Amino acid sequence: MQKPASRRFVSSLFWQLLAISAIGGSLLLGPGVAKAAWSLDPVLRKAEKRYGRSSPARERLQAWQDLLQDSVQRPEQEQLQAVNREINRQVRFSEDSALWKRRDYWATPVETLAKGAGDCEDFALAKYFTLLQLGIPQEKLRITYARALELNQAHMVVTYYETQDAEPMVLDNLVDAILPASQRKDLALRYAFDARGLYAMKGGAFKRVGEAGELPTWQGLLERMRREGFSLAQLQAAPGSA
Repeated sequence: MQKPASRRFVSSLFWQLLAISAIGGSLLLGPGVAKAAWSLDPVLRKAEKRYGRSSPARERLQAWQDLLQDSVQRPEQEQLQAVNREINRQVRFSEDSALWKRRDYWATPVETLAKGAGDCEDFALAKYFTLLQLGIPQEKLRITYARALELNQAHMVVTYYETQDAEPMVLDNLVDAILPASQRKDLALRYAFDARGLYAMKGGAFKRVGEAGELPTWQGLLERMRREGFSLAQLQAAPGSA
């Protein structure tokens, strides 16, 4: 059964604001980084103190660690499949208003897995950071806003580019299969961002429309990740990457 997409960001004004807003200044790994960005040991120790040794939250976080350990030497395509499948399996859909009592909240991967729930942004962010941890270069990944056409709702996914000019592959909580964007007739990709810029869909392809900047939601997310024990020194845009 398909999980519903987020019901937020429903007005066209959001897309206009997104296009002129600065997105994500210190978000991603620099180009060419092919090693794990952090150790999960301190993260899991802190999570164990917070959630307990035998809680379902701890079990999901342990499964996440197992996923990373089992997948780190796999080819990229197998990593994509494993991460997409496991996050979709471990996390159920829930609106922020029900889960966090907030209109909009971007959860850390730890928060999402501890809750075992999240909205489309949380699925995407958990997959995104997991793939970076596995060593997939940041230039192959973007966080992408779309329109879920059948649901008539805004949506967020991760897109993967095997090469710079390749058609994006979509990692999504709505569909377990990772498919080329052209085969996702239920989605209309609108905007994407990474450490180097903001992109808008124009003429059937993403075109750069702005510079990377500051987004308070991102900064709040990264600060909570630091408090959880993540070392984010490498999570910076590369000098001159804009």
